[in-house]
Amino acid sequence: MERWIAVSGLLIVVSLVGSVAQAATPSPKGAEVYIISPADGAVVSSPVHIQFGLKGMGVAPAGVDKANTGHHHLLVDGARQEMMKPIGKDATHMHFGGGQTETMLKLKPGKHRLQLLMGDKGHMPHNPPVMSKVITITVK
Repeated sequence: MERWIAVSGLLIVVSLVGSVAQAATPSPKGAEVYIISPADGAVVSSPVHIQFGLKGMGVAPAGVDKANTGHHHLLVDGARQEMMKPIGKDATHMHFGGGQTETMLKLKPGKHRLQLLMGDKGHMPHNPPVMSKVITITVK
């Protein structure tokens, strides 16, 4: 019986810690993120200069716990993101945790899809997510 109580207690603690670690930060009402340039449908050369826009919230580096802020993540070529998990970091999930608002991105010739997603201090998408529309560009 004591063992069952100990195991049950441990499971409850692990469950609570997991819930806290994965909790999404609320996004400010009306917050919007968008790609300033290039424009949707643009034909560009690589490296591509990408400028990020944001309304209704501020930019803060990863790890900084300040209300109504976040940092940019760029999803490339249809990258998917589960909204209840931290944003991945790979060739299609680019992090701008230093608070950057633009980048030069090397892309191969062809069509590419780009989308911005704001992340909180721990790279979690906000709730509700602050995401741009997907744009398509062609690299010549």
